[in-house]
Amino acid sequence: MALSHKEAIRTKVWQELRQVAYPDLRFHYDFSSFIADFTGSEAAAGRLLAMPSYCRCATVFITPDNCLEYLREQTLQAGIRVLITTYGIRRGFWLLDPAIIRPELYRYAATLDGLEKVGRPVSLADIASLDLQIGFMVTGTGAINHMGIRFGKGHGFFDLEWGMLHTLKVVHQDTMTAAVVHDCQVLDEELQPEAYDTVCNLIVTPSRVLRADAAVQPTCGILWDRLEDGMLEDMPPLRELLAIEKSRNSSP
Repeated sequence: MALSHKEAIRTKVWQELRQVAYPDLRFHYDFSSFIADFTGSEAAAGRLLAMPSYCRCATVFITPDNCLEYLREQTLQAGIRVLITTYGIRRGFWLLDPAIIRPELYRYAATLDGLEKVGRPVSLADIASLDLQIGFMVTGTGAINHMGIRFGKGHGFFDLEWGMLHTLKVVHQDTMTAAVVHDCQVLDEELQPEAYDTVCNLIVTPSRVLRADAAVQPTCGILWDRLEDGMLEDMPPLRELLAIEKSRNSSP
C-alpha cells in the first residue's frame, strides 16, 4: 500500500532525525510512539527563554515531550508556572508551580517521572476556576513546515490540548504557539491544515527562530466525531469536557 503524503514525510524526517535524536527508554527509536529529544534541544530552548514575551508569562503550557524537559526546568527557574499533561493525556493535566515546588526539585519536576510526584493534578474545572491564562503553548513535533503546520505522530494530542484550553477560555487567538524542533525537522512541503489543526506561530531550532505570521488557530473546540477510537475512554479531561458541554447545552 502506498504511503500517504503525511506518512511519506514522517518517514523521510525520521530517517534524518535518527542521526541526531536520543533514544527513549521505553520506545527506543520508534518515533511513532514519542517525540524525541535531540542534539541541540537545550540551545533551542534557550532561544525561547530569551524572548521577553515568554519571560513575561505567568503560566505557560508545555507538552510532555522529551525534547522539552530542559525548557520545563528552566521555565520553573524563571518563576513561571508550567501546565502540562501526562503522556497521552491519560492522567490529565498537572500544574508545576515554582512558588510551591522547592528549587532543588525543579529538574525532577520537569521529568515525566517527577511531574506527578511533585506537581498538582488539576481538572478542567480547576483550570477554569484558577483562571490560568496561558501566555505560550509549546510543543515538540515530528516535523513542521515553514507555515507552522505540524506533521506529528498522528494522534493530535496538541490539537486536543488546544481545543480543551480554548473551550475553557484560557487560550485565545492571540496566544503564542511554538514548536521546538531540530533543524532537520523543518520542511518546505506544502500542507493544508485541518479545521482542528493548531498551527505554530514560532518554530524554534538550535540555530534559528522562524515566524509563521500567517498562522491562525482553530476556534472549533473538540470535534467529537473526529476523535480516534478509545480517546474518550482513555483521556479523563475529554470526558470532563463532554460533561461540561452537555451541561451547558441542557441549561435553559
